[in-house]
This record gives sequence, structure tokens and C-alpha cells, in this order.
Amino acid sequence: MIDVREAVGLVPDGSTLLIGGSGAGHALPQRFIDELATVFGEGGRPRDLTTVRVVGIGDFADRGFSQLGLPGLMRRTIGSNIGNEPRLGALVEANEIESYSFPQGVLSQLMREIAAGRPGLVTHVGLGTYVDPRQTGGKQNAVTTEDLVEVVTLRGQEWLLYHAFPIDVAVIRGTTADEDGNLTMEGEAVQGEMLAMAMAARNSGGIVIAQVRQLATRGSLQARDVKVPGALIDHVYLDPDQWQTYMTQDSPYYAGALRRPARPEPPLPLDVRKVIARRSLLEFPRDAICNLGFGISQLIGRVAWEEGISDQLVLTVEQGIFGGVPVAGNEGGAGFNYQAMIDQPYMFDFYDGGGLDVASLSFAEVDAEGNVNVHAFEGRVRGAGGFPNISARTRKINFVGTLTARGLQVEIRDGIHVTSEGSLGKFVPKVRQISFNGHLARERGQQVRYITERAVFALEDGGLVLIEVAPGIDVEGQVLSRMGFRPRVADDLRTMDRRLYATGPMGLAVDFRAAS
Repeated sequence: MIDVREAVGLVPDGSTLLIGGSGAGHALPQRFIDELATVFGEGGRPRDLTTVRVVGIGDFADRGFSQLGLPGLMRRTIGSNIGNEPRLGALVEANEIESYSFPQGVLSQLMREIAAGRPGLVTHVGLGTYVDPRQTGGKQNAVTTEDLVEVVTLRGQEWLLYHAFPIDVAVIRGTTADEDGNLTMEGEAVQGEMLAMAMAARNSGGIVIAQVRQLATRGSLQARDVKVPGALIDHVYLDPDQWQTYMTQDSPYYAGALRRPARPEPPLPLDVRKVIARRSLLEFPRDAICNLGFGISQLIGRVAWEEGISDQLVLTVEQGIFGGVPVAGNEGGAGFNYQAMIDQPYMFDFYDGGGLDVASLSFAEVDAEGNVNVHAFEGRVRGAGGFPNISARTRKINFVGTLTARGLQVEIRDGIHVTSEGSLGKFVPKVRQISFNGHLARERGQQVRYITERAVFALEDGGLVLIEVAPGIDVEGQVLSRMGFRPRVADDLRTMDRRLYATGPMGLAVDFRAAS
């Protein structure tokens, strides 16, 4: 047992530091980050680190990896999304450190490849997108020049090889550790890849440090509850004030210790976000295994709850939540009333192999070829998170967002009535960077929809086709003229379901019963 300052002191200059946890503070060793920032501020050490995290770690403000946005602390950072780490993102934008953005599932699975001593992760995920070395190779600024991913050909087919690298220090988190260092995670909202991280560091010749909330006597933990054996952990420090997430101290529902009872809740306000979430939900068949992305798509779980059908869909979260209701907003990644909580690499194995029936994901830009950009917009460095994994092999994908942005205002009265048009068009001639490749999706036979508040498009051989328009919308003046290209209009152009714009429930429970 050591204290957290001693733990920080074990990180050498120039080393590769891997930190576990996920975005909103899930299973995050936040106390270590706090102390690392303090120690560096006091003495300028450790410095020139390569920092690695699988999921962006931060609250979109000052906590998490934003705290480590300190000149000199890092020379390189590797992650899937820097968007919730704005102070670190500012250093990347200023070309003060090297930065790579790789898909979340790639980094999660790469931990196992490093642990196994293999040369890297071979996968189809990322082909034809920004992370393909024929595009940016995941490099996020001009000072980032080393290639960490390459195209390889196996059995006549192209794949991407993401390079393995040694881990010098891994910092993981659990709920309880016993006197031998055995670690359990009974209070955590996600499990992540703590075991793989510990194995990766140990087999690299590095050390493993664990943060826990409480201690237990030797032999008192149930062996089957241990997620990381003590033999793989070198040091443990205690944080008795450890919160489950940045916003929640301790929820038994997030931990899976209790099931949250159904109770009356006020419905979500009827706005464009709810309209879009409802329309996306119409594409979800009963008993489908689904993924809901960040943003508008997170509302789908709440809409399904309102409609009384959440138990008739298997909603999943890439962090490892299987079934139940995903949590929306700033605690995305958690869930409640789930069937199981599994380790994140296994969830991405399932996604990468085409296990999902349907996914709903956000878009920032869409072009005439059906390409989607979700990670490089508004002049800020961000990252795609798990988007490339989720979208690569899923059979049916809904990309959701408003048709325009920046100032869009509407009234919802039995349809959409635009009172102030957005100044930024999101359907553009060519996306700035490709997060999802429309051409490859057509080759793979994926069914793709682009869903907005006033129009729905399908991806077909010739590109985008307008297939639905909202009541009250002029096709030419309020859809086609607001796009940077002209899609084909379907001969049987339909009107969007009027239930999308109703103040009460849509009646999807009846629809699901009829489909059974």
C-alpha cells in the first residue's frame, strides 16, 4: 500500500503512461490525475510522457485529461476522442504535442495484443476512413509524423495493422482491493479493459498501479468477483472519496446491484432532438440488438422507456453494458437494468463481427457519396470514439442530426415549421474527413439512413436519395436548397409519420405487439 504521491513518483520521464476509465469519470483513477497535475506543477516532473487512454477522459471542461494539458508534461498522446479534454486539445491544436486519434474499439482490443506480445491489432475497422494511412493515419496535427498504422494484405484482402507499443506504467481502478492486491469492481458503472491493461503493462516489463475506494482483509473477497488478480498489480493506493462518476457518488443501479423500478416520469420535451430520436427508433425491430451513439441517439433509450418498449429491445453501450437502458447526457457509458456488464474489448469483438442489428449514430457532415464526418468539424480537434467500430459492420445504421445548424429554430405543430433557418449546412459536397465510408458501406450491403427533423435520406448505389419529408416542409425551398449537393428524390417520396410530432406517446407498444 502506498499513497498517491508515491504512485505518481513511480512514473519516469519519457515513459508511456496508460490510464484506465471512461469519459464521464466511469472507473477512472481521478485521484492519480489530480496528483500528477499537482506534482508536475510543483516540480516539472515527470515530463515528455506518452499518455494513452482508450476513451476520452474528461468533463468537457477542467477535469480528467484537461488537467494534464500542461506544456512539457507530454510529448505525445494517444486516444479515441479528445473532444471532452479541451485544455489538452488546445495544446494539440497549437502543435505543442503529438496526437493520434484511433477508434475506441481498436485501442481497447490493442491492449490484449500488447499483453500477448503480438505486433499489433489486425482489423478491418478504419479502412477507407481518416485513420487509414492513405488519409491521415489518425494523426491530429502537423507535428505528428510517425506512422502507427499500416495497410497489410492477408489472403488477398486489405486490413489495417495498428502497431503495438510497450506500456511502462498502467493506472487502473477498482472498488475494493484485499491485502494481496486482488481487485474487484462491484461498485463501478463500467469494467472497461482493466485486466487487459494490467497484463499489457506487466508483459511489457512495466508496473501496474491501482486506485480503490476500500480495503479488505486477505481471503475475504469472493474469488469469482476478482477482476484483476493481485499478482498483476504492483501497487495500490486508497481513495475513500472515490465517486462512481463525475456526477454520481454511488448508484446501485449503475453498479447493477439493484434494478431501478419503473416509475412515472415527465416525458422529454417535444423538440427537434426528440423528433429525430423518435424517427430513428422507428427503424428498430422488436428484439433487435442495438447501439446508441452519443448526442441525439442517447435519447432513444429514454423514448423507448416512455413508449414502454425498452424491455423489447436489447440496447447496448460499447463500454460493456448489454441490455437495459443506457444513460444519456454527461454520464453516457453507464446503464441500468441491464442483462450483463462485460469487458469493453469483448463488446467491440461483437460489434466488429457484425453482431449488431441496428445502430443510431450522430453526424456532423454528410456528403453526396454518403460519407459521414463525426470527428473533425468546427475547427477543433476531436476524435471518433467508437463510431468507426460501430458503423463498420452493423447491418442497419441510422445517422441522425438536424439538416442545418447554428441558429435553427422550429415550431412543432403536426409537423415541422422552420421559423429561423440554421446558417450552417450539414449536407456538404465533400466531408472534411471521413469517419464512415459510404462506398464501402454499399459494397458491404449495409442499409443506411440519414435522419433529420424534416427529411430522411437513404444510401443507394448512386448516393443519397430523399425518401421522406416532414409535414409542412417545402421540398425544394426547405430541403434541397439547403444542401450542398442535390440528391435524387424518390419517385414514391413519403410523408414522415405524423406521430413523430405528437405531444403524447406514439403508441409503439401497440406496433411491437402487432409485429410479434
